Amino acid sequence: MKDEAKEAPLASDIWSSDQLLIKAQRYAETMLKADRNDWHFALWSSLVLEYLLRGALADYSPAFLADKADWNNLASALGYQPKVKKFTPKSIPTSEVISRLSVLDGDFDVELAGFCQAHTSLRNAELHSGEIAFDGKSHANWLARFYRTAKTLLSSVGRDLAFVFGEAEAKVAEQLILAYVDEAAKAVQGIIHAHSEAWTAKDENERARLVSLASYWASPRTGHRVSCPACKSVAIVVGASISPPQKTIENDLITEKQRHLPNRFECVACGMKIAGLSQLLAAGLGDTYVQTSSYDASEYYAPADEADGWEPDNNEPF
Repeated sequence: MKDEAKEAPLASDIWSSDQLLIKAQRYAETMLKADRNDWHFALWSSLVLEYLLRGALADYSPAFLADKADWNNLASALGYQPKVKKFTPKSIPTSEVISRLSVLDGDFDVELAGFCQAHTSLRNAELHSGEIAFDGKSHANWLARFYRTAKTLLSSVGRDLAFVFGEAEAKVAEQLILAYVDEAAKAVQGIIHAHSEAWTAKDENERARLVSLASYWASPRTGHRVSCPACKSVAIVVGASISPPQKTIENDLITEKQRHLPNRFECVACGMKIAGLSQLLAAGLGDTYVQTSSYDASEYYAPADEADGWEPDNNEPF
């Protein structure tokens, strides 16, 4: 007598946030048994990271993990059993997980996303090519950023570092995170000092020309205007939205305001650029800002290709 065919497991079950985080715990146990400068430690950390990322995205809904190439993946993620023979749910690649989290989670900033992309790329090279990607990679170069990322992802699902790594390792991780933030502060102060010295060395006419150029360049539509900590010229920060747009209607004017968290700074006067929230915070440039966009009602509700809209203003009060 033939065995009865088993239905494929529902993606809503195997892609649940809890299931994915349990797998992260399992891989973390193996990771922590390895020597920290051994390639096994780095490789297992990359697998832990993948399941932390997927667990964080699945906490919004397992449907966000469904590969859109086949709608049965979405059906399975929503709890419906597809009728397709030999069906196995397929999820999106890790790079897309990172991209979606960058939009959904305001705390998952460009700095964290960049680390995830880089660490995942090394993992892919290690597993899918002849490259020995993790050999010679000292943990001092990446472990603090790994734990800072893990802390952010776990916090988004109401968990802490101890949930995955245990109490003892969580204490070590917190110390590494604090040290990393302190190093970021020292680094950015050095950048500011160097640009300030270079600015002072310019002649008065050149500084006046650059101040005028910076004032023209740093328009509200480009980003949020701030004072450069190195040369005091008008500069900008740009970032990603961290809240849904708030819409108000007055007569025929529709106004949308949306809060943003900065992730990049640039001053064209002295040429200073700063990337990453940790360094922006250390430079006093990490405050959130509001982007305001205004539309005529006829433009707002017109088809997308016909609505030009007004230029956004990143410096309006909320």
